[in-house]
Amino acid sequence: MPQESDEKAPRSVSYDVPPVTRAMALLRYIAAGNRCRNIAKASAAVGINRTTLIRLLHTLEREEMIEKTPEGDGYVLGYGVLELASGMLSSRDVVRTGRPVLHHLAAETGLSAHLGVLAGTDVIVLVRETPEVQLVSNIRVGSRLPAYATVMGRVILSHMREDEVRNIFYDYNFSAFTDQTPTTVDSLLGQLKEDRAAGIAWSVAFFEEGIGSCACVVLDQNNAPVCAISLSGPQANFEEGSEKRQQIMTGVVDAARRLSAMMGHIPTN
Repeated sequence: MPQESDEKAPRSVSYDVPPVTRAMALLRYIAAGNRCRNIAKASAAVGINRTTLIRLLHTLEREEMIEKTPEGDGYVLGYGVLELASGMLSSRDVVRTGRPVLHHLAAETGLSAHLGVLAGTDVIVLVRETPEVQLVSNIRVGSRLPAYATVMGRVILSHMREDEVRNIFYDYNFSAFTDQTPTTVDSLLGQLKEDRAAGIAWSVAFFEEGIGSCACVVLDQNNAPVCAISLSGPQANFEEGSEKRQQIMTGVVDAARRLSAMMGHIPTN
């Protein structure tokens, strides 16, 4: 197996999509202060023929990545770029802001705490905090988990519209990890309805035999799901009737509310 190196390998261009590369070059050109007032000059500067350049300008303007200058004789970056950038910054803010919240949650409950975000049909774990006890867990920072089969994915999806969920899982090949795992979009939607009503998603050997977990969603100022916070550990702690179940629920709910408030969310009730 080749050893990892700290040096970055040269980026391969064999899978590049030329129209995307040209669009990025044009965005960077405009971001540098060039207004594309002179199409011939801009075409030569970015290495794009005039016809393609005009079509790219039209497309980027329609997508709100660029907009006309107040004088109407050139272009500047649009609010669409700001929206994308704010989304990236928001996700990084969640990691920085959420880490101490999860550290406290793990220490308070004696269980592993995780923070994950939805990425397509998966949840990506961005933060993992463990207590000062020996726990067996295969989940690491960077792990990709199937959203439909895990509590973090379920609780995020439960705060999305049905049509959004159906689009995400259109023609998706579901796999049953346990006999409790949803294997169709309709069975998943039924589970999401229960999770939304409960305000929390529980798993008692739902994804892994012998492992229990629960999760709550973190919301932003627009009441949209940003990420989810979860606790996981031995299945017995999460079963109904367990002495620890109430502490687990209180801890996760409070942590999610605290982080939501930091993200600008204002509860409606």
